[in-house]
Amino acid sequence: MMRTPRLILAAAAAATALTGCSSVGEGGGFGSEYYSLVRVRSVAVGNGSMAVTPPRPWNRTRKLLFFDDVRWVEDWTLNGPILDGLSFVTGLPSGRYLIRQRRTDDRQVPKFRSDMTAPEVASMLESLFRVRGGATEFRTLGLAPRQFLGANGFQYDFEHLDSDELWRRGRAVGAVIDGRLYLVLFDAARSHYYAAGINDFESIVNSARRRR
Repeated sequence: MMRTPRLILAAAAAATALTGCSSVGEGGGFGSEYYSLVRVRSVAVGNGSMAVTPPRPWNRTRKLLFFDDVRWVEDWTLNGPILDGLSFVTGLPSGRYLIRQRRTDDRQVPKFRSDMTAPEVASMLESLFRVRGGATEFRTLGLAPRQFLGANGFQYDFEHLDSDELWRRGRAVGAVIDGRLYLVLFDAARSHYYAAGINDFESIVNSARRRR
């Protein structure tokens, strides 16, 4: 997930489940104050400059008061943030970061620049997973041109091993349009959950449109 470390968000969700009824699984909804149901219809994401239509219900991660959110980024999950996550980047301006970080931090995720090439955006995403996600191994599986939002974009496939000793696989599809980054990223446990969610991801990517 873009804004917060996966395990921290999962712990918050687990704590909430102690006080409410949770029904995690196959997009059924968490029933938690940290999540809200995304229904099968066109919905604006991030800062509202992009809309997508999911093929089945997902769960939006609500903005939390004790996390410092980036307004161009929004996160969804189907079965819980440890198992799968979907992130939207909606028009991130040049000079901005995908996450908030202290200038004093030893390890930094690079800021986005409007002149970034696809390999440079891929490198920025790898840094995100290594620095904020705690990936101990990271492998690029492929980087290829792909149309997105009517523009010349890219598809980036990768996998990573995190500190919880679980291999995860991901795919990002994005494009730099008018100097801003638009991107949809899917990241899930490599065993079962990636295969179970990749068709949803593709449907959501193909449904994406810019909003004026």
